[in-house]
Amino acid sequence: MMEQDYAPTVGVDAPAPAREVSRLDRHFQITARGSSLRQEVVAGLTTFLAMVYSVFVVPGMFGKAGFDTSAVFVAVCLTTAFGSLLMGVWANLPIAIGCAISLTAFTAFDLVLGKGVSPSVALGAIFLMGLVFTAISVTGVRSWILRNLPAGVAHGTGVGIGLFLLLIASNDVGLVIKNPGPGLPVALGHLASFPALMSIGGLAAIFGLERRRVPGGILLVIIALSALGLAFDPSVKFTGMFALPSLSAPGHPTLIDSMSVRGALTAAVIPSVLALVMTAVFDATGTIRAVAGQAGQLDEKGQIINGGRALTADSVSSIFSAFLGGAPAAAYIESAAGVAAGGKTGLGPAVVGVLFLLLIFLSPLAALVPAYATAPALMYVGLLMLGSISKLHMEDTVDAMAGLVCAVFIVLTCNIVTGIMLGFCTLVIGRLVSGEYRKLNIGTVAIAVVLATFYLGGWAI
Repeated sequence: MMEQDYAPTVGVDAPAPAREVSRLDRHFQITARGSSLRQEVVAGLTTFLAMVYSVFVVPGMFGKAGFDTSAVFVAVCLTTAFGSLLMGVWANLPIAIGCAISLTAFTAFDLVLGKGVSPSVALGAIFLMGLVFTAISVTGVRSWILRNLPAGVAHGTGVGIGLFLLLIASNDVGLVIKNPGPGLPVALGHLASFPALMSIGGLAAIFGLERRRVPGGILLVIIALSALGLAFDPSVKFTGMFALPSLSAPGHPTLIDSMSVRGALTAAVIPSVLALVMTAVFDATGTIRAVAGQAGQLDEKGQIINGGRALTADSVSSIFSAFLGGAPAAAYIESAAGVAAGGKTGLGPAVVGVLFLLLIFLSPLAALVPAYATAPALMYVGLLMLGSISKLHMEDTVDAMAGLVCAVFIVLTCNIVTGIMLGFCTLVIGRLVSGEYRKLNIGTVAIAVVLATFYLGGWAI
C-alpha cells in the first residue's frame, strides 16, 4: 500500500484502464448513483437477454407484411443499438430502446395487411410518427396531450393492443382461425397441430421461467422451439448462421430510405399516424417513468431525471428506424430486469447497444425461427399488457366504460384507431348525458370531434 503515497514518475501516464474507468464513472455518474462498473455491465447483459427476442419477433411480423426478414433483422439490431446508445450515453438512464412489439403489430397487420397500405407508405407513417413525437416531446405539447387524454381511454388502448397481440399470435399458429361456416367470425383451429401445441407449451414454459426469474427466459423458449422445429418440422431449414449485414436481399429492394412520406401524408393514413403517436406517448411515458422510478431516478418533484432527453431519444429512434426499414421504436419495459440486477445509469443500455451491433452478423437465424417459436413471446407480451385493466378507475364508470369500449373494439374491428375513436366518442357523449360535462376539457372534445369526422367523412382506413 506504500506505493500509493508516491507521485507518478514525470512523463509516465497513469494506467489506461484506470483512466478509462474514471471517464466512464464521471460521464455515467456510476459512483454518485451508488453503483459500480461491474454492476452496470451485468445489468446491461440482463436487459439484453430479456429483450433480444425482438430480433426474431419483429422480422416475423414484418415478413408477413412483405418485408425481407433478414433485412428487417439487421434494421432491428441497428435501431436498438442506436436508440439504446442514445438513451444511455445522452440521457444516462437505465432504459433500453428497441422496436416496439405492439406498434410493429399495428404497422404490419393493421396498416399493411389489413388496409392494403404498401410497405413503403407504412415506413413513411413510422417516420411521420417519429417526427411528430419528437416535436411534441421537445415543445411541451406532449404534456398538453397527457393532460387532455382521458385515463380510461389511455389504459383501454393498452388492454386492446394486448388482446390484439393475442389474436395475431393465435391466428399465426392456427389456434384461432377464420370461421369457414355460418356463425361467429372466428373459430377454434387445429388444437392438436404441431404449431399450436408448440405455442401453448412455449407460453406455459415462459410463465415458469419468468416466475423463476431466469435471465433471457423468452429467448430460451424461442431457441428451444426453433430447435424442435428444426428436428421435426420439414419446413424449418438451417441456411447458415453468419452473414455480412445487408438491408436488402436478392429480389427485394433495399430498405434504406425506401419510405414514402408523401404516400403517408394522406387523409387515409394520417389517423393511423396519430394512433401511433398516441400509443407511443403513453407507452414511452409510462415505461420510462416506471423503470426510472424503479431505479431511483426521479427528482424530489417526482419527475424523471433527464426525462426530456429520454423521450426525445425514444422518438428520434423511430425516425432512424424508418430510414432503415425497421419498426417503430419505444422504450422497453424489459429494462426493468436490468434495473432489478442493479442498473442505475445509462451504461447498461450502452452495453445493450453494443451487443445488438454484434448481432447484425447473425441475420440468417431470422429465417430459422418459425412462427410458433415467436408466438409464445407475442402472447406473453399481450398478456402483460392486459394488466392495464387494473389501472381503470371503476368508481368513475363513464371513464372506465369508455376505456373498455376502446379495448374491446380494437379487437373486434382489428383496428386500433377505431377503438380509440369509439372510446373518445363514448366518453364525451357519456359525460354529456350524465351531466358530468364539467369533467370534459376542450382537448378531449376536440380530439373526439376530429376522430369522428375522419370516420363519418369516410377518410379513415
